[in-house]
Amino acid sequence: NPSTAPGPFITADFQRRGVDTAHVAWQSGGDVPCACCLVNATSGSRTIVLHDTNLPDVTARDFERVDLSQYKWIHFEARNAAEQGAMLERVERHNRTAAPERRVRISVELEKPREELLPLMRRDTWCGKDLARHFGYQSAPEALRGLRERVQPGATLICAWAEEGADALGPDGKLVHSDAFPPETLVDTLGAGDTFNAAVIFAVATVQFGTA
Repeated sequence: NPSTAPGPFITADFQRRGVDTAHVAWQSGGDVPCACCLVNATSGSRTIVLHDTNLPDVTARDFERVDLSQYKWIHFEARNAAEQGAMLERVERHNRTAAPERRVRISVELEKPREELLPLMRRDTWCGKDLARHFGYQSAPEALRGLRERVQPGATLICAWAEEGADALGPDGKLVHSDAFPPETLVDTLGAGDTFNAAVIFAVATVQFGTA
């Protein structure tokens, strides 16, 4: 709720940082989850202590408010298969009737090894290392080759593997690799995966649309 604590703090912080909240689905019930991250300065490992709450997930009905004509790319983090499946179907229905320049590119990140999320893989997919290992794969190239049959023709499959970099398998079946480029001084890896996703989307959108 934007009017009760900590709603005003969150909305003010978003505004200060230029984050558009026009399509945020504010909830009248539930509490904001809180996570505390403990970082081992010697090994770099981290432990996240999460106080999860009864905050509802975004629903397909919430997503109906989104004006798809305003978007070029929508990225989903897989977490609620039933609702997100309906959201994805809505975008795909839009794309079937829209002119090519009005179609919305879809991508999905699957990080958690949960069976009910796997049907969401059909589109452009970011596959997490934990999910790849759940299937028994020991490297990003091995995971991409093994999971390729789960995505629809024309989709791109991407798998990041921490310090070993990232690999991608495009519609042409060509495997491409990028090394990791760590900074000289590593302060914290929290948010590295989200940053990677954003960087890939920015780079691909720049090429595909001419501007991100």
